[in-house]
Amino acid sequence: MTESTHPTRRQVLILAISSLAVTAVGSARADTAAMNEAIRAFTGGRSAITGPISLDIPSLVENGNSVPVSVRVDSPMSERDHVKRIALFNEKNPQPQVAVFTLGPRCGRAAVATRMRMADSQQIVAVAELSDGRFIRTRADVVVTLAACIET
Repeated sequence: MTESTHPTRRQVLILAISSLAVTAVGSARADTAAMNEAIRAFTGGRSAITGPISLDIPSLVENGNSVPVSVRVDSPMSERDHVKRIALFNEKNPQPQVAVFTLGPRCGRAAVATRMRMADSQQIVAVAELSDGRFIRTRADVVVTLAACIET
């Protein structure tokens, strides 16, 4: 065979690196199914219903590098009736579970705030576990104009 029918080492290396990069970028992003699976893991397979929980996040974000987000649950935060955990989930970042906050009756109020990076426009879901074993949830759609969390 002539040399022209065989790829050069450089061509093989470029092809290998390109395929690895495409695989890494594709697998480094969560999707709706991965987010729903993470929510099922958090709830132990129980369904989360819409309840007295609010998710405060901008609906339009210019820069996904630092997006403020807060979650508040209407709860008396008493020994008998309180929020045990609050979790944040997303559908397009490398990990679908963003954060889990553990609370107790001594917190006084069921409210958490943080900042997160967002890879793209996506849905954010907040789920709270109540002391009686129920789970409540809410969601928000966020449009991101300059993405973060992109693996290159």
